[in-house]
Amino acid sequence: MDHPTAAALLEVPLFADLPADHLERLAETFETDEHPAGHAIVREGEAGYAFFVIASGTVSVTHDGRELRTMGPGEFFGEISIAGEGRRTATVTATSPVEVWVLFGADFRVLEVEHPEIAAALSKAIELRLATG
Repeated sequence: MDHPTAAALLEVPLFADLPADHLERLAETFETDEHPAGHAIVREGEAGYAFFVIASGTVSVTHDGRELRTMGPGEFFGEISIAGEGRRTATVTATSPVEVWVLFGADFRVLEVEHPEIAAALSKAIELRLATG
């Protein structure tokens, strides 16, 4: 599988303040995956073992069949299940061809430990997403 470049990760607001050497290491832990329009990348209720960053394309986030938001490049999803009880709280469906960067559980935990500022930003995002549905 391919990996994003450190330069590509630098464009993601969540990672924008990381030093270059950390971005290089982080880029190697992500895998690249592609999904066609209409494909459910994750489904509500399923076990969740990965965190995703949208590299290109758009997705729709739904809960109980109701659209909560649309997301595009630089935005992320999957943090709630990986940091919480392990179940997906929403379905994320590609609304165009989508490329995502995928970070699996163990690497996600390392990211949180090595970069408390990212862990804090993710916690804030989780809080906001759970509060707004």
